[in-house]
Amino acid sequence: MLRLAGLLLCVTSFLSTSSLGASAGPQIDNDKLYKYSYSAEVGLNRPTGSTRGNAGFRISSDVDISLVWRNSEIQDEQLLRVQISNVQVESAGKRSRKHNIFQGSSAESILGKVRLEALQRPFMVLWKMEGGALFKVFSKLKYFLYQVVRIKHLDTCKTQEMGFTTHSPVLGVSGKSASETVITLENGIIKSSDVEETHTLSVNAHHKAATKVLSRQSLTLKKIEVGPAEVAGKDAASVVKSLDDKLMSVGVMGEKVKTKCKGCPNLMDTWKAVRSQLELDSLSKAEAPKSFLMLLHSLRKASKSEILTVLRNCSKTVLPQLVDAVTSAQTPSSLAAILEFLDFSKKEGLMLQERFLYACGFASHPTENMLHSLLELSQGKIGSTDIKESTVIIMGALLRKLCLKGALVKVKEMLLAGPDSTQVESEIQMYLLALKNALLPEGVPVLAKYAESEVGAFSTIAITALQRYNPELITPEVKKMLNRIYHQNQRIYEKNVRAAAADVIMSSSPSYMEVKNLLLSIGHLPHEMNKYMLSKVQDILRFEMPACKLVRQVMKDMVSHNYDRFSKTGSSSAFSGFMARTADVTCTYNLDILYSGSGTLRRSNMNIYGQSNNALLHGLQVTIEAQGLESLIAATPDEGEEDLESFAGMSALLFDVQLRPVTFFKGYSDLMSKMFSMSGDPINVVKGLILLTDHSQVIPLQSGLRANAEFQGGLAIDISGGMEISLWYRESKTSVNNRGALVVIGNVTVDTDFVSAGVEVGFETEATLDFITTVQFSEYPFLVCMQMDKTTFPFRYKMVSKQEKLPSGQTFFSKKSRDQLVPGSEFPLHQENSNMCKKVFEQAVHAVWFP
Repeated sequence: MLRLAGLLLCVTSFLSTSSLGASAGPQIDNDKLYKYSYSAEVGLNRPTGSTRGNAGFRISSDVDISLVWRNSEIQDEQLLRVQISNVQVESAGKRSRKHNIFQGSSAESILGKVRLEALQRPFMVLWKMEGGALFKVFSKLKYFLYQVVRIKHLDTCKTQEMGFTTHSPVLGVSGKSASETVITLENGIIKSSDVEETHTLSVNAHHKAATKVLSRQSLTLKKIEVGPAEVAGKDAASVVKSLDDKLMSVGVMGEKVKTKCKGCPNLMDTWKAVRSQLELDSLSKAEAPKSFLMLLHSLRKASKSEILTVLRNCSKTVLPQLVDAVTSAQTPSSLAAILEFLDFSKKEGLMLQERFLYACGFASHPTENMLHSLLELSQGKIGSTDIKESTVIIMGALLRKLCLKGALVKVKEMLLAGPDSTQVESEIQMYLLALKNALLPEGVPVLAKYAESEVGAFSTIAITALQRYNPELITPEVKKMLNRIYHQNQRIYEKNVRAAAADVIMSSSPSYMEVKNLLLSIGHLPHEMNKYMLSKVQDILRFEMPACKLVRQVMKDMVSHNYDRFSKTGSSSAFSGFMARTADVTCTYNLDILYSGSGTLRRSNMNIYGQSNNALLHGLQVTIEAQGLESLIAATPDEGEEDLESFAGMSALLFDVQLRPVTFFKGYSDLMSKMFSMSGDPINVVKGLILLTDHSQVIPLQSGLRANAEFQGGLAIDISGGMEISLWYRESKTSVNNRGALVVIGNVTVDTDFVSAGVEVGFETEATLDFITTVQFSEYPFLVCMQMDKTTFPFRYKMVSKQEKLPSGQTFFSKKSRDQLVPGSEFPLHQENSNMCKKVFEQAVHAVWFP
C-alpha cells in the first residue's frame, strides 16, 4: 500500500524548516520513540460552501518514528523507522448515519486486509534535511517553544499538471491556490505540524460555477518513549541491508491513479443512450449539448476502431452531430477515425466534410497533427471547391491558435504567398479569409496590398481582416493606405469599402488630423454614406469608445462640427449597446446598416462581443452584403458602383473563427430565378455542436493525493439568414436568426483505489436572438425598421452535486440546483429607428394583400 504510505511521507517534505539558524531542521534523538497522531483530509465543495458539507474523506492513524542511523559527517541526514497503526477512514463532512457511507465500515473493509497489513508494516525513510525559506517566525516561552509559519502561493508553483485549456480566456477557467503550514517545535522536536491548502477553479464567464479543493494534514506529538538504539554504519543503504535485506528503495511521489470502472458503458452504449437527444429537432434544447459532453468523455477514452464502428452504424439524421463530437474529442484516435471515415475526393457528403472542418476551427486545444492533416488534405484531391476553400480558411484559424506553441512554417508560407499565387478570384478570397483567421503579423503587408485592390470583395475582406489586428500592428503606412481609400485620393471605391476603412481608422488609435478629416468629409459623401458616417461618430460618442475623447476635441472646432454637417438625413445607421453586464462578463452588440442611394441594402453587419478577464472574444459576426440591385427598381447606382454585378451573400464569424461565406445569388439571371423560386425559408449559415470550454488539469496535493479537474462547455447552435425582395410591394427584408443551447459542467474528483469523491457544478440555458431589417422603398425617403429581439429563456444553475463512493458499491450523492426565467426583450436602438418602425407597421396594417 505504497500510495497510502506516501501520504505520510509527503508530510516530512514540509518539516525541513528550522528557526533561528540553529540547524537545518527538527532533530530526532537516539534511544527515543516518538509517538504521533496523523490525519490527512481532502474536501470538495463550492468556494462558499461550509466545510461541514464537503464531499471527501479523512484518513487518520498513529505513527511511531524512531532514529535508526545518523550520518556522522552530515548530522541532518537521518534514517528513520516509521510504523503506521490504528488506521481509520471516515467522511470529511458531517452527515447523518443514513447518508454516511463510512458508517459501520472499518479500515480493513475499505482498504482490504492485504493492503492494510502492507500499510502497517514498518518501513524506513532517509530524511535529508535541506533548509527552507522562513516567511514568519513567532517566538513563545523564551527559547523552548516556537512556531514556524510557511505560506506558499501555489499559483506560481510548477507542480500542477495542465492537460489542456481553452484558447480564449473569456471561455476559459481561472484558478487560485494557496497553502499555509504551521510547525510548532519544542527543544528542536516537532510538537505539531498543520498544513492547509486550497485550490479554487471557476468558469470565467460565470464565476458562480466554481469548485474548491481543501486539503488538510495534521501531525501531533502524543508522547515520547524509550526507543531503539542507533545503528552504526557507513551509509543508509548498508544499514538498511544489515537490518532487513528484503527492503528496497521506492519512490514516494504520488502515483497517477487509473480507476477501474466496473460496469461503465463503452462508447457504443453511450452513443445509444444519447443519440436521440442529438437529432436535428432537439438541437435547440439543453439536452443536446449535455448529451454532446457525455459523448465527448466516452470518445476520448475510445479506440479508433470503436469510433469507426459508431460512425459506420449511424443514421443520416444524427451523423452530422456525431462528426462534430468525434472531431471535438481531439484525440489521436478520433482524428484518425474521422479522416478515414470521410472521403474528401468525392462531392457527396459535403455537409459532413464541412462540419468536420468547422469543428477543427473551433478546436479548444488543436494539435500540430490536426493542422498537418488539413495541410495534406488541401494538397490532395478534394471533390468540392467549397470544401477546398473551407479547408484553407480553417487552416488559418488553427494556425492562430498554434502560434503560441510554435506554428508550422510551411502553413505560414502557404497562406502568406497564397493571394499572389493565383489569378482565380475565389481562390484569392479564400487565402485572404485564411489570413483573416490566422492574424499573422507578417500578414499585415499582404492585407494592406489587397485593401487597395480594384476588386471590391478583396478590399472588403482585407480591410475587415486588418480591423481584427492589435492596433499596435496598424503601422503609419497602413493608416495612410486606409485614408487613401476612404478619401479616394487615387481612385473611386465602393461605399462599403470606404465605410470599412473608416471603421479601422477610428478603432486604431487615430490622430487628431485623421479624425478631423473624417468629420470634414461628412456632407461630401454619397447621401446614405453621409448618414452612416454621422451615425458612426454619434455612436462613438454615446457608447464612449476609445476614440471618444479625441472626437470631442475635434468637435470643438465649428468647421468640423456644425448644423449643416450634423443634420444629414438618411436610413443608414450605426448603433452599439449592452446585451448583458455582470460581475463576470460584459456582452456588447453593434449593428451597422449601410444603404445605397436607391434604397437597397448595401451592407448589414451585426456583431456580438464578450469581455472577461481583460480579454475580448468576438462571439458572433453576421454580415449580409448586396450590390447591383438598382436595375430591379429602375434606380441609379451610386458613384463607383455603376458596373457591379448583382449579388447578395452572407458571411459569418463565430467565436473568433471566420467561416466560408454563403452566396444567396450572383448575377442577374441567378437573381431572377431565385426571386421567382424563393420560398422565404432562411439559408443555413452554421449548424451543429461546438466545444466552447475545455479545461483539464491534475492538481497534486501535498498529502500525496491528486485532484483531477475537468470543465467542459458545449453549445448547440443554429444560425441562419435570408433575404427577400418583393417588387410588387417594393419591400425587402433581411433576417438573421440565432438559436442556441449552452451547457457548462465542471467537476473535480479525487480518486484512490479505496475511495473516491467528487463535486460538480455547472449551468445551462437556451436562447433565441433574431435580427430583422425591413425596408420599404415605395417612396422616398424610404422606411427602414430594424428589430433585434431575444425571447424569454430559462437559466438552470446547478449549485453543486457531490458524490462519494467506496469499492463495496456504497455511494453518497446530493444535488442542489436553481432554475429561473430570464425575461425576453427587444434590444434598444436609436429613437429614429423606433419612429420608422411605427410607420412601417402602420402601413403593413393598412396594406391590402391578395392571395
